[in-house]
Amino acid sequence: MEKLLIKGGKSLSGEIDCSGAKNAALPVIAASILSSDDITLKNLPYLQDITTMFELIGSMGADISLDERMNFKLNTSNLSNLEARYELVKTMRASILVLGSMIAKYGYAKIALPGGCAIGSRPVDYHLKALEKLGANISLKNGYIEAKTDKLVGANIEFEGVTVTGTENLIMAASLAKGVSILTNVAKEPEILDLANFLNSMGAKISGAGTDKIIVEGVEELSGTTYEIPADRIEAGTYLIAGAVTNGNITINKIDPERMGAIIENLKKAGAEVISNGKSISLNMTNHILKPVNIITAPFPGFPTDMQAQFTVLNCMGQGESRVKETIFENRFMHIQELNRMGTNIRIDGTTAIINGVDSISGAQVMATDLRASASLILAGLVAKGETIVDRIYHIDRGYERIEEKLSNLGAEILRLPN
Repeated sequence: MEKLLIKGGKSLSGEIDCSGAKNAALPVIAASILSSDDITLKNLPYLQDITTMFELIGSMGADISLDERMNFKLNTSNLSNLEARYELVKTMRASILVLGSMIAKYGYAKIALPGGCAIGSRPVDYHLKALEKLGANISLKNGYIEAKTDKLVGANIEFEGVTVTGTENLIMAASLAKGVSILTNVAKEPEILDLANFLNSMGAKISGAGTDKIIVEGVEELSGTTYEIPADRIEAGTYLIAGAVTNGNITINKIDPERMGAIIENLKKAGAEVISNGKSISLNMTNHILKPVNIITAPFPGFPTDMQAQFTVLNCMGQGESRVKETIFENRFMHIQELNRMGTNIRIDGTTAIINGVDSISGAQVMATDLRASASLILAGLVAKGETIVDRIYHIDRGYERIEEKLSNLGAEILRLPN
């Protein structure tokens, strides 16, 4: 099992480009099932989750190729297997995203109940209840979701709770349903808007994405398209924190700052000088004092849960007490035990982490438990005295493209060790 070896204490500086967003790319790939024409996707990140999604739709019969410009071409017109097998679905919860597109296009889907990382329960009940309102007949048996319909029909659907993947699944399903669907209490994340933009470029009629009310007017069919995946706001935020905790001066290129309002706002509260020009974000922490920031995670445009673990590390390096409250997932503090092994001072009180800043931390051998926990341990390793070894880094490869290469380009001393 590969590991990362980090020698801490280096102040990061320089520029890197932000990669395409995993959380935007996965629903777009799933939505390609809705078209019978060729689809070209640009700026896809090279990540394990992307590979898994390609393996999934490939197992169904999709034709996938890579052109000379490193763009992926997909054709899903001849899907012969309408089952998403457990062997693939168990490694990635986003596999559930093929449910909406399959039931809409083919009237049938058999999807293994999803697995993925261990950050808590993320039930698919909201997806299934909403699909039933569109006319799908759904049964659960032997660990699989089986959905059937003669034809989905538009409906008014109010989600019981805000769900990103549930919103995405219903947008896809409603795109080919008969009539109009009005979806309320939906997620407002930028990735929802990305999916709507992609589908609209194929001929869908979707409005309101990015608000809490989305209207989808069903169409008979969707055509092919060429679409560029936007930059990853979570990756950008992680590297900005790397600059902050190492007293660095870094610039992230190819990123839309408007998608990162809560992240940038809290970095400024932490004492960082942050400047953006519309296509890049620069952070300067040299000669600035790092201050801890109280954080409460919330759906967009609130503070993203995917940045909670990284900001926890930032707070550890500031002087004084701070609190990080997790409101999205109930089991997303597993990185804290590992951080405390490195000398941080964090205790958990229910859904809140109470953090007291420390003067320094020490390198140690630590184990990643999920994707963002991996990122937090790497950030801690960058500031720790001595060497840190981060084990089980297959988690980090799910969501960060060549992280050791990008950090090395900023001056970090980090090396991937073989099995």
